[in-house]
Amino acid sequence: MEAVGNGMPTGDKLVLRGLMFHGFHGVKPEEKKLGQKFLIDVDAWMDLRSAGKSDDLSDTISYTAIYRIVKEVVEGKSHDLLESVAQTIASKIFTNHSQISAVHVKVGKPHVAVAGSFDYLGIEIIRYRSVDAPN
Repeated sequence: MEAVGNGMPTGDKLVLRGLMFHGFHGVKPEEKKLGQKFLIDVDAWMDLRSAGKSDDLSDTISYTAIYRIVKEVVEGKSHDLLESVAQTIASKIFTNHSQISAVHVKVGKPHVAVAGSFDYLGIEIIRYRSVDAPN
């Protein structure tokens, strides 16, 4: 895996898009009480050559394993900041899956009390095992 000029890693990755969960994250009391929908995208970089050659699930990581981590974090303990939600997702992915070398997590809130038209507002983080979860 290499990082390109924009800071994004390159190479093989698992891709999860448009995951939707109801969570209780935010700084406003109503966000903590009523909750809201969150949209999550995850890219998880790892070498997929062995899985491509063997056609064996044991040579990769199941999408459902990553999905479960995201679900557990978003539907679990309340966070004030989306940055904390994303960081927790990235940390748990690194902890549970040593094969993953980098992760990109996008967290979006489609229903924000902001005047204007938009799909969602949110944050994105990129974390590298070598920097953020060294052995």
